[in-house]
Amino acid sequence: MSGHSKWSTIRHKKGITDARRGKIFSKLIKEITVAARLGGGDPATNPRLRTAIQAAKSENMPKDNIERAIKRGIGELEGVNYEESIYEGYGPGGAAIFVESLTDNKNRAVADIRHIISKAGGNLGTSGCVAWMFEKKGYIVVESNAVDEDTLMEIAIDAGAEDVREDNSNYEIITAVQDFETVKSAIDNMSISYIAAEITMLPQSTVNLKGNDAQQMVKLMETLEDCEDVQKVYTNADIPEDLIT
Repeated sequence: MSGHSKWSTIRHKKGITDARRGKIFSKLIKEITVAARLGGGDPATNPRLRTAIQAAKSENMPKDNIERAIKRGIGELEGVNYEESIYEGYGPGGAAIFVESLTDNKNRAVADIRHIISKAGGNLGTSGCVAWMFEKKGYIVVESNAVDEDTLMEIAIDAGAEDVREDNSNYEIITAVQDFETVKSAIDNMSISYIAAEITMLPQSTVNLKGNDAQQMVKLMETLEDCEDVQKVYTNADIPEDLIT
């Protein structure tokens, strides 16, 4: 199971309610704003901004929202100054939790994140306590009925992917961060649909959770994702799909 991102895959399969879509828009706007502030407002020369815009478009965010977020980032419009932080800890069953935060109030963020994790029976740890368990990678998930495995492997590997592997009803494509866009473009050019395409933190090994621990972890992950100061959350928990779908 090394390198799989079960939560990432399942999260994309679940479908999004209108209430959660609003929160997703808010997180995407934060990311676009920060990306523009740090690297400039031109997506052609700012890979982080380019990726953020692509993510926003995949969620059908209106073009005006994207443009306003960029303008706030480069200072053409007034806006909130967000700071980036990483929080690490352990959840039910000892599974690792890695949280990326964008917030205008770090004290509020750490308090809320600690409370959410503690309520689920976990604990917030020190910096670096679980980061070593994860690796930043490009991650694309294609349903196995969308394309022949040999065809997908040839396209992805030729474009620079590190690995293509089967996981139940999906194919997972793993890339280095710098090769993600090239591989994704190659798949787009062949009109192959996918259920997830993102830069993510892949666990190098997983912890199998069942029963109450698995249910608690699902609730914990969803609560963290609903937190306004949490941008992305990752875990090395391997959770049965039937508990989530």
